[in-house]
Amino acid sequence: MSAGTTSITPPRATPSAPARSSPASSSSAASSSAPGPARRDRLRLAARLSPLLGLAISVTLVIWGLSTGVLESSTNLQAFIGSLGAWGPVVFLLVSTAAVVFPVVPGGLLVIAGPVLFGPVEGTLLNYIAVCAGSLLNFAIARHVGMGLIERMFSPRAVEKALGWTRSRHFTRGFALAIALPVAPDDLLCYLAGTTRMRWRTYVAIILLCKPWALIAYGLGVSAILLRVVPW
Repeated sequence: MSAGTTSITPPRATPSAPARSSPASSSSAASSSAPGPARRDRLRLAARLSPLLGLAISVTLVIWGLSTGVLESSTNLQAFIGSLGAWGPVVFLLVSTAAVVFPVVPGGLLVIAGPVLFGPVEGTLLNYIAVCAGSLLNFAIARHVGMGLIERMFSPRAVEKALGWTRSRHFTRGFALAIALPVAPDDLLCYLAGTTRMRWRTYVAIILLCKPWALIAYGLGVSAILLRVVPW
């Protein structure tokens, strides 16, 4: 290299330092990646609180009936129901059907109330229409929604116990017997039947043919005993 030539040394490339993330950005990233707080299952909570709601409604109606004299005797109660005209049976049908689908008020109380309010024939007929309609709705809802709704509406122990019936190859016969007897949890069994392979026509036949026996044994029997034993 000649003396008049000046050598230029290129600058060395220094490794760039990694970008430091600010505490705010790191915390926000951590919060977004971390699972959020578990949300309460509103449906399960509503199912757990529904008996309390039904109890509160029942107590309110009893207090109102005693204060107005409607519940002083069965005669006064029947006279009040008669004063409602056609709305009396309609309201009873709607409430009884809803109680089968959403057990806020114990369905057994309404089955007993039917013959007391409307007489043995009309009350049993209204019970039959309401219970059958609610049972058909239970089957339809379970067929479209599945076990998710059932597990939220009923306790896990009751669901697991009733599921043992559905796993049996004789479930159809056992289900028909349970519907005919006034001691089985009909609402839960009807929901679970909708999750099985039972056909609609089989289910409808069981409900329509087996329900009257349970309603006659429970509704007419218990209401007749109460009217004789309780001085009302």
